[in-house]
Amino acid sequence: MQTQKPLLPDAARRTAAWCGVVLLVAGVAAVLVFLCIVFKTAVTPVLLALLGTGLLGPVHRRMTDHGVNRSVAAGLTCAVLVAVVGGAGYIVVTALVDTGAQIVESLKDAGQWVIDHFGIEGGANVDDLAANAKTLVEKFGASAAGGLLSGISLIGSLVATAVLALLLTFFFLRDADRAGRLAHSVAPRGWGDLVEAMGRRAFEAIEGFMRGTTLIALIDAVCITVGLLILGVPGAVGLGALVLVGAYIPYLGAFISGAVAVLVALADRGLVIALWALGVVLAVQVLEGHVLQPMIQSRTVQMHPAMILIALTAGASVAGILGMLLAVPLCAAAFGILGEMRKGGPDSPEAPEAAAGEPSA
Repeated sequence: MQTQKPLLPDAARRTAAWCGVVLLVAGVAAVLVFLCIVFKTAVTPVLLALLGTGLLGPVHRRMTDHGVNRSVAAGLTCAVLVAVVGGAGYIVVTALVDTGAQIVESLKDAGQWVIDHFGIEGGANVDDLAANAKTLVEKFGASAAGGLLSGISLIGSLVATAVLALLLTFFFLRDADRAGRLAHSVAPRGWGDLVEAMGRRAFEAIEGFMRGTTLIALIDAVCITVGLLILGVPGAVGLGALVLVGAYIPYLGAFISGAVAVLVALADRGLVIALWALGVVLAVQVLEGHVLQPMIQSRTVQMHPAMILIALTAGASVAGILGMLLAVPLCAAAFGILGEMRKGGPDSPEAPEAAAGEPSA
């Protein structure tokens, strides 16, 4: 009996099957992003709590290993988090407030230096720009004053988000031992181990990213601050604090904070010191890229710089600065989940049904 010839060749059918899978995954991802935007008031504290839990998880585990009650250990760990974040915030804000005017004045002088030395015509200077900005502010002052209640509402929302994230961090730390049972209870039958493994791998990626980034940020900030102090650059402590904060946004944060430091050095100390400051910044970036990153974050999910920049762009388009902060750790978690899914593929006894549902190759 003659078999019927397929309407499409085998290559076209395989391509169509994978295109269907890609469209399905893209649709699910789009729906998830839309839901996260709609419920951002609840999603944001959860994501921040995951970052805090990833950073402080080793401290909590060490305390419980020494016999401390889980609730007490979680409470003490959250207190440490408040103390560290509050202290770091106070140091950063104080440094920026104390040296902010000096940094702004130096940036103003740097802008004027660029205008003078590159022959920008039209009689423009930084003082004119400042005067125009002041006029613009006075012109729209009533509108700004009318938005005072919106500003107060924003501050209240930020405080509520921070408090909720802190409470969620406490519960995540305290009940981390129940995560495995929860994964088995919500997963389909026969998939519990795989779901638990994916969750653990995702959290390990977030934990490694947070610990590694924090340590690298501290080293970068200390090195650049010491270098700027040696060069006599004004506002070195404030610029170091800016480097510390910017290090949590890979590549872009380091570029912006380093550029500000070089411009301040150019305005206050001249071209030679500015070149030395540029050398310090570049040396620290080389140290980070070739020594610190491989040593400190070698056990986390490694992503290509292009993927990181794409993730930062997507995060910024979805949620602004907060999206840029969360983009890289979430992508690291996604890569960890994909790695576990490959391990639990059709060759694994844990996922026998996956082979039947996979598009034919």
